[in-house]
Amino acid sequence: MTSEENTANGQYFSAHPETPDVRRTLKVKLRGHEMNVETSHGVFSMNRVDLGTSVLLRHAPEAPKHGRFLDLGCGWGPVALSLAQESPDAQIVAVDVNERAVELTSHNAQLNGFSNVSAFTPTNMPTDMSFDLIWSNPPIRIGKADLHALLMQYLARLSVGGDAYLVVQKNLGADSLRAWLDSTLNASNAVDVSNASTGQTEDIQPWTVEKTASSKGFRILHLHRNAGDHNPTGHSANDDKTGEGIGNPSNSEHQHPENKTERLAI
Repeated sequence: MTSEENTANGQYFSAHPETPDVRRTLKVKLRGHEMNVETSHGVFSMNRVDLGTSVLLRHAPEAPKHGRFLDLGCGWGPVALSLAQESPDAQIVAVDVNERAVELTSHNAQLNGFSNVSAFTPTNMPTDMSFDLIWSNPPIRIGKADLHALLMQYLARLSVGGDAYLVVQKNLGADSLRAWLDSTLNASNAVDVSNASTGQTEDIQPWTVEKTASSKGFRILHLHRNAGDHNPTGHSANDDKTGEGIGNPSNSEHQHPENKTERLAI
C-alpha cells in the first residue's frame, strides 16, 4: 500500500477517515490556472496533484460552456476546480465516498471563489441528477467488481450525446477495462436512430468507447453516449438543480511537513 492509499494509516477510500484532520496548503496550477487549496490526511494524494489526474487534465478536451458535469472520485477537488474555472456557467458536481474529501472539495471551491461546485457523498447525491460530462480518475484499487459497479452506476446518468473521460494506469488494466466497457455498454443490440439530414434511420452502437491518449503509463479512455434512454434517472442533465469519494489509483509520494506550501503545475 502506497502513501497515497495509506496516509498516516488512513485509506483514502474510507468513508470516515480515522486519521487526524491536519490541513496543509498547496499552491497548484490546474490547466494553466493557479489556485490555493487545502488537503489533509486520509484523502487521496494529499501532497500533490497525482500523476493520473495530471494526465487527465493535460489531455481532456475543453469542457463545454454549459451543462452539468461530474467529477467522479473528487478527492480534494483538482478536477472539479478545473471544470469550475473552465466553465463558470456550468454546474459542477463532485462525488467521493470519503466525507473529508467532500468537505475539502467544497472548501477549496469556496477558497477559490467558485460558486458553481457542489460536492456530495454517494448517499447524499440527489438520485435525479444526470450529467452532460464526466471526468474521472477512478478508484482502480477498490477491486474489479466494485469498480465495474461504480462505473455502471454513474455512466447510466450520462445523457445521450454526453462524454466521459477516464484516466487509468496501463499496468492496472486500462486496456482490459476499455474492452470490458465496450462489450458491457454495447451488449444490447444496435439502436435505430433517425438521421435528420437524410430522413433515414441508422443502426448505431449505444456507446463509443476508445483510447484517445497515452502518457506516463496512463491511458485516457473516452466514452460517448450515442443512444439509449436520454434520461435514465427521469430528469434531464440540464434541469436547474443544485446540491452541495471514491478514490483514485495511487502513486508513491514523498511526505512533506504539514506547514509547507508547495507550488505544483499541470
